[in-house]
Amino acid sequence: MPDSRVPRRRRYLVCEPRHFAVQYAINPWMHPDEPVDVIRALDQWQTLVDTYRAHGHTVDTVKPVPGLPDMVFAANAAVVVGGRVFGSHFHAPERRPESVPYEAWFKAEGYEVYHPESVCEGEGDLVPAGRWILAGTGFRTTREAHSEVQEYFGVPVISLTLVDPYFYHLDTALFVLDEENIAYYPEAFSPGSREVLARLYPDAVLATREDAMAFGLNSVSDGRHVFIAPGATALAGRLADRGYVPVPVDLSEFQKAGGGIKCCTQEIREIRS
Repeated sequence: MPDSRVPRRRRYLVCEPRHFAVQYAINPWMHPDEPVDVIRALDQWQTLVDTYRAHGHTVDTVKPVPGLPDMVFAANAAVVVGGRVFGSHFHAPERRPESVPYEAWFKAEGYEVYHPESVCEGEGDLVPAGRWILAGTGFRTTREAHSEVQEYFGVPVISLTLVDPYFYHLDTALFVLDEENIAYYPEAFSPGSREVLARLYPDAVLATREDAMAFGLNSVSDGRHVFIAPGATALAGRLADRGYVPVPVDLSEFQKAGGGIKCCTQEIREIRS
């Protein structure tokens, strides 16, 4: 086990939860009759942003739009690999308008944005992992989108089937630790997908259902620091045993909509020199 791991500076895109609310139910976590504390959500979100910056990362923001309560979940808007942007085509009609302000932001920054024909939800189900892209399906993103992603980026795509509705996006059941390894909750996946993950990542950090239900797998890693939900204590301990440094950040207010740290964080991956 390495005594220390080296972080890599990242660039993240986020959206202030000024209009955050649970106005509809499109996953098992969402209950419109339970109120959201917007002030608390704003404080938690600002803490996440401040924590990223304190660890040397760049954080950009896209302006929130009234009437789009889930726009705070920036990860769902796109996936960016090598400076190329693959946009989103949301499964739920309520979320489809979110693509417009995110596309405008990327275009203002000088990026071209690919419009997918198939249903896909950005980094929610498309997770760049070193040599390939891990791609979830089963609840939101379709297998046809996996093919589009591979054709667009020219990067091998590994399709994985999700089977538990509580883990409706890949980023609720798995996250990338570094270029070589991941953490995941095996029971969120079909038997064949579990076998694929075991073959690809024999040294992966495995999470319990309790870790996963605490949104411990909706985490962000810079290769050393893992920004993680404080309730995922067992997973944090396993990560520390592997030489990673858990950094707890409480985004519990966003769990009311089925989101967490990674959901609120879009990573902009530029071409490495």
